[in-house]
Amino acid sequence: MGAGAAQPIGWEPSPEQGWVAPHLSDEFPGLGVAWIEVDVNPGKSPEPVRHRLRGLSDRFYGSQAIHMRERPIPWAYRVFYRQIGLDPDRNRTPVEQLAMERLHDGAFVSRGLPGDALTIATVETGVALRAFDAERLRGRLCIRDSAPGESLPGRPGELVQGTLTIADERGPVALLFGDTGEGYDVDRDSRRVSIAAVQVKGVPQIAVDEALWMVAASLAAG
Repeated sequence: MGAGAAQPIGWEPSPEQGWVAPHLSDEFPGLGVAWIEVDVNPGKSPEPVRHRLRGLSDRFYGSQAIHMRERPIPWAYRVFYRQIGLDPDRNRTPVEQLAMERLHDGAFVSRGLPGDALTIATVETGVALRAFDAERLRGRLCIRDSAPGESLPGRPGELVQGTLTIADERGPVALLFGDTGEGYDVDRDSRRVSIAAVQVKGVPQIAVDEALWMVAASLAAG
């Protein structure tokens, strides 16, 4: 499908499954990455998307944010964070970070596409999502640890050997739960976007598929 072309009526995304380094699969059963590639028109979100955000804001109160971590999917990410040495109370999981922003700002503030699409899907499902400029990626995505001498594009210094990354066939494009390499973020000139879902033990495949579908639906509205 050409860049900027509208998605066909009735089109549904078919997620692609990336690979995980074998020793990481052994150490962290259930770890995975899946992604879809869709057209995007970065900029102000259309009214249906902003309406959806307002609805989420109205349904999301302080008590929900406090108890969110007890829900199965957010809890699964908290457990995984601890397994890889991250403190989820200091380095918040994606859905908990959005929850804190909602409480601070008084609403889920619209920041345009594709960001609003990721917010909706993450809050609704709890699944950790990332967006990359699809035209910069090469080959299949994977989760692997960094090799000696590798660095994150545009970031100074080498990565500590063994750092968990999302990578394409050329090298790391992002930390697994952290910074994105320079040039791989979606900007106003992007026309195709790869939405990646990071799956961990306790996050069912149906939730991953639903999250990716939600993002695609919001982007189609734009």
